[in-house]
Amino acid sequence: MRSIIPESELILNSDGSIYHLHLLPEDIADTIILVGDPNRVELVSKYFDKIEIKKQKREFITHTGYIGKKRLTVISTGIGTDNIDIVLNELDALANINLNTREVNSNPKVLKFIRIGTSGSLQESIPVDSTCISSYGLGLDSLMHFYDYEEDQHISDLLNHIDEALEMVFINPYLFKAPGNLLQHFGSEFHSGITASCCGFYAPQGRMLRMYAKYEDILKKLSQIHVSDLFISNFEMETSGIYGLASIMRHEALSVNAIVANRINQTFSKHADKTIDNTIQKTLQIISKL
Repeated sequence: MRSIIPESELILNSDGSIYHLHLLPEDIADTIILVGDPNRVELVSKYFDKIEIKKQKREFITHTGYIGKKRLTVISTGIGTDNIDIVLNELDALANINLNTREVNSNPKVLKFIRIGTSGSLQESIPVDSTCISSYGLGLDSLMHFYDYEEDQHISDLLNHIDEALEMVFINPYLFKAPGNLLQHFGSEFHSGITASCCGFYAPQGRMLRMYAKYEDILKKLSQIHVSDLFISNFEMETSGIYGLASIMRHEALSVNAIVANRINQTFSKHADKTIDNTIQKTLQIISKL
């Protein structure tokens, strides 16, 4: 007999919904778009032909609806892999745990997670106002070190090379390949590479306002890492957690990044809103047909 998950571990609201997201299993589709900014949920769902569900708790806004016959959910995660930990665990629970009996379902459902977010390029060849998809997620945070998983030899070799090149003694990077087959549906019009996910926006990404960054050369080091035909294309704050959790939960995932800054030539988009909208539309055109 499978063990029953205690109330303290799987927390439900009084209406039976999952604790942070305030959602019921029937509220989510199998294809889920993740956006950081709560205001971006409506920017995505305005392209739905029909919206059947709108719910919100804290920074987590959820819209579920249809493009044609394709049912889609878009949900805001907030910033950082700590929020990704909450969102992906609770979405997986909605899909794969019976909330009434508190038992794991015997036939797990595979979800498709597609992040549509903003990002900064780490290569001169990836300009502002372009779109970059993440073939790998490199974690410069600590989230996945709290989970038990096995790393294959290919990933270990890549990670050892990256770790040596970074020379950042207090950071223990982790690396996950985009899980599943979503990547193959995005063609050559998109840039691609390894996306590094940082634990903050300022010093962790080499930014200095009134305080100095301990590793002020992090931009240079990341941009110069090349392993075979792989390189660090961009960085942001969520992809590594999405890829890591989706991988060990056996879901599919892809991160699609609207490039609004180029950190190498220190430029920022003059029309970031349009770039984000273009990325949303291109992504919806592809995933609505899957």
